[in-house]
Formats: sequence, C-alpha cells, structure tokens
Amino acid sequence: MPPTLATAPTGSSLQRLTEAAWARSGDESVLIFEGERHRGSDLAARVRRLSGGLREAGLRPGDRVVVCMANCVEVGLTYSAVWRAGGVTTPVLFLLSEHELHHVLADSEAAFVVTTGEFLPKVQAAAVSVPTLRGIILAGEPTVGTLSFADLERVADGDLVDADPAGLAALLYTGGTTGRSKGVMLSHDAMSSSAWAATVVGYDPATVTSLLPLPLSHAYGLLVTTLALHQPDPTTTILMRWFDPPGWLGLAEEHRVQIGAVVPSMIQMLLAQPLEGRELSSLRRLTCGSAPLLRETREEFERRLPDVELAEGYGCTESAALISASPVGAVRAGSAGKPVPGVELRLEAPDGSEAPIGSDGEICVRGPALMSGYWRSETETGYALRGGWLHTGDVGRVDADGYLYVVDRLKDLIIRNGINVYPRDIEDELLTHPDVVGAAVVGRPDPRVGEEVVAFVALRPGAAVGAQELVAFAAERISKAKYPREVKIVDTIPLTSVLKTDRKALRSTLL
Repeated sequence: MPPTLATAPTGSSLQRLTEAAWARSGDESVLIFEGERHRGSDLAARVRRLSGGLREAGLRPGDRVVVCMANCVEVGLTYSAVWRAGGVTTPVLFLLSEHELHHVLADSEAAFVVTTGEFLPKVQAAAVSVPTLRGIILAGEPTVGTLSFADLERVADGDLVDADPAGLAALLYTGGTTGRSKGVMLSHDAMSSSAWAATVVGYDPATVTSLLPLPLSHAYGLLVTTLALHQPDPTTTILMRWFDPPGWLGLAEEHRVQIGAVVPSMIQMLLAQPLEGRELSSLRRLTCGSAPLLRETREEFERRLPDVELAEGYGCTESAALISASPVGAVRAGSAGKPVPGVELRLEAPDGSEAPIGSDGEICVRGPALMSGYWRSETETGYALRGGWLHTGDVGRVDADGYLYVVDRLKDLIIRNGINVYPRDIEDELLTHPDVVGAAVVGRPDPRVGEEVVAFVALRPGAAVGAQELVAFAAERISKAKYPREVKIVDTIPLTSVLKTDRKALRSTLL
C-alpha cells in the first residue's frame, strides 16, 4: 500500500531514509544501465565504500560537491555517498559552458567536483582560480591531477554522518532574471517531503518497471531518483544516459516498461517515430513535467497511444520540483493536476488578495518541500518567500474541483527542452561582443523543443557583424541547451513607458 500519513514525514536525513529503503527491498530492487543490472544491495555496498573514500579524501560535513556527469550509475552513487558523509550535492547539467560552470564552482565554494573523461577538459578549465576546490574526482580511466573514483571505492565503509534533517542536502543552481544563476537550497526534509508526495499521488502497485531518460542533475530528475525513499515495493528502473527516441522505444519494448517520466519535447520526438508497429502494450502511464504540454501534442498522443495515461504535473526547483500532479486514473486534459499532499496552494491577485476560483492569479505555495532560500542571497530569498509563501512568478487558475491550470508566466523564463533559460544571462553574454550595444531575448513557441531562444540585437554605428556570426559567438560562450538559435538585428531595443525592455512587443513580431 502507498504511504498513508496525512502529512509528509520529516526528521530523517536522506541517507537514513535510503538505508531504510535498502533494508526494505535492496535485494529485489534493480537499476539497469546500458544493459548491465545492478542490485540495490550491491549499490548500497558501493555507496558505503565511496562515502569512506570521500571522507578520507578530505570531505567534511557541509562541504559542497559539484556533480557534472551525463546520466550513469556513478551519479546516484555520488549523491548517496555525499549525503552519507554529511556533504551537500550540487548537481549541474553537463551542457553548462565553462563560464557557467566556473560560476557554480566559485559561488558554491565547492570542495570537490565529480566528472567523467568527456567533460574533464571543461571542468579543469572552469576550476581555475577556485580556491576552495580540493580535488577533481574522475569516474573512468585515471588521469594525472585527478582523484580516481574507483580508488575512492576501495576504502573501508564510511560511517553514516547524522545530518540535520532541516539542514542543506542539495544546492541546485537556477538562472536569475538579474545577474548570474543562484543556488536554491533544499533541505533533507524538503527533498524527502517532495518524494513522499510524488509517491502518494503516483503509487500503483501494478507498476514496478520504470524508464528514466531525464537528466539526474535537473530538479525533476533528482526528484524521480529519490522516489525509492518512500516506495513500499521493490522496483526496476532503466536509466538512459540521455534521451533518444529510438533508444527509448527499444528499452520500453525490451523491458516491458510500465511507467516513465518525460518532458514535452520528448513526447514530441516520440510522436515523430512510427509508433504503430511497436510493442508497447505494457506501458500504462507517463508523467510529463518541466514545461507546458501543447494541446495538439496531447491529442495526438492520446489518439496514437490511447491506452497510456499521460499525466501532467507542475513544480519548480524552489519547491523541490513538485507542486501539483495528476492522480492515477484522474487526469484532466490541460491541467497540471491537483496540489500534492503537503502543499497548500494560493492564487494571488495583483492587489495581494486571494484570487477566486476560476480567476487568474500568481501561483503561491507553502509546505514542507519548499527551499530554505537562495544561497547567500537574503534579499532575493525574502522577496520570493514573502509572507511565508513561495511566489513562483507563474500565473494559474484553479477550477471548482481543485485542478490547477498554468496559464502564463510573470517571469520572462524560457523553457527549452525542459531546461530553464533566463533572458538576462543570454543578454549579458551578447553584450560582451564589441559590436553589440543592446540585446533582448524572448522565447518563440516551437513544436519540437517547446520554446526556442530568439535574441534581438542592436549594433553600434558602422558595425558589420551579421546575425549568424552572433549566433556562433553566443554558442561559444553559452551552453548548447541555451544559446539563441536565431538572432534578429534591429535598430533599437523597444522600451516600455517605464523604460524597461518591451518583451511583449518583441514577441509580437514573432507571431
């Protein structure tokens, strides 16, 4: 049976909860990665040794450990070992540019960074002038100047450090509308509460085999990896290094997958495949989050895979990835479901009052899964959590049955392929070009990636740089997931009456 508590359980560190989950089903739960099966009990033994190795290498309680890897078994091992040693995980998307990665390393005052050989040159370059960094841990072939992941695993088991459940467990960097990305502080209790709520809403004893293509460094992927904390039954999880549609379909067929987590762009890419000849009769439910799902996409999915429930949800990094979800068997098209257990939802009108049912308002939430605040940013923390509520900056409405509909964004956030892109970050980089005197970035709806990044640029008099040159310039300095694929050169950047960039006017030119 699913957890039956009325409120989220708190008071235990993630690693104590993980130890309990291993004791409950470690011999029966399985992780499959690139054809290799890993029993939960074997992974547990590796985590205990790796934790001891990290302690021996100098990791102290509270130290931040940046994890920069594509999906692999070592990612989950690192998270658990860091928590067991009392440290703080700082996951980053491997697509980050050198500039972006350096900011995370320096701002978090990271003690270690864990990576693989394919990203080692970028990590080494980004690590220059980070005085707190005590070592780069390399999973793979040993390299001079790095610590060997395999060698750390050969150390004796490390004792479990009793971390404060209300203390910092993860520091996830998310873009900011002003300045560089900022760290979102998530406690052990917050992450546990979110995992518990997801289990309560999505529990189905008939579904034990899941397919996971999400980046484990993303808040959504991190949530999915912690579901076992409260899962009452053994599970089999198939982990993909990264998503590719034919590979996803092949794994779904081979392992008789029943459930999975995706983002809208993945649904789009799957629908571009010849699904009709595939053996997907075991597939029961896909949960879809990180970005709005277009109505046309849902309708095509339901037409071509009528027996699969496509359940949307909503959350943000500041809420440990989860605010609302669609209960099993109770999906409502166009809705992000109902607030999950433990989450209190309030829609705030512009005057600060509560918006009535059916009316639009800013989505505000409170509950045990909220962030503790932004890393070393009291002003932004106070604004985001004013009045004790997390103000998401998103606009929504709730129907009479309590279903939430996300209708717009107050912020200028762009979501491309499920990844947050903040205009100011892109604009700041474009403005470093000597020929650029003004820049504004907006999102253009795109059926493949959700939203495409478009930059409007004003040039200095006499400049001869072209649009494609500016695209190439941005691609060198900004991660592959975020750089603008399209640059439009304009005479001036339009401003509103209060002299702010008029993004609405710019978006209207893209329609």
